[in-house]
Amino acid sequence: MLTEAKILKMSNDDYMNAKQLAFFEEVLKEQRAELTASIEEARASLADNENNADPSDIATKQEMQQVHLRTAERQAKLLSKVNQAIERIHNDDYGYCEETGEPIGIPRLVARPTATMSIQAKEAQEHHEKTEGSEKN
Repeated sequence: MLTEAKILKMSNDDYMNAKQLAFFEEVLKEQRAELTASIEEARASLADNENNADPSDIATKQEMQQVHLRTAERQAKLLSKVNQAIERIHNDDYGYCEETGEPIGIPRLVARPTATMSIQAKEAQEHHEKTEGSEKN
């Protein structure tokens, strides 16, 4: 199995070869397992129906439930992105920008395995969103 260090040292000529795809699929599957466990833990915490008579305990519990709910929602969104990335590996689309078709790059994928855009395309998208947002105000 490749390590991050080994994968970062590979030549660009080897981009998205079978070993690299297997590496990223393993990373994504591990991330999926961690997210699934965390989401289940948050759901179990939300389902905990401990009755408290003390108003401050009730308020604290409600606040913690909100935190767990927000965390579970963010993790569910990330889980969806992880599943989509695994699907892209199986469809031979992984590692290539959805906007330009150019390689995303190993360093970016190591940092963010769910990335779908190259840094340049993402920066252009964010710039466009920023300028469009300011024009609407």
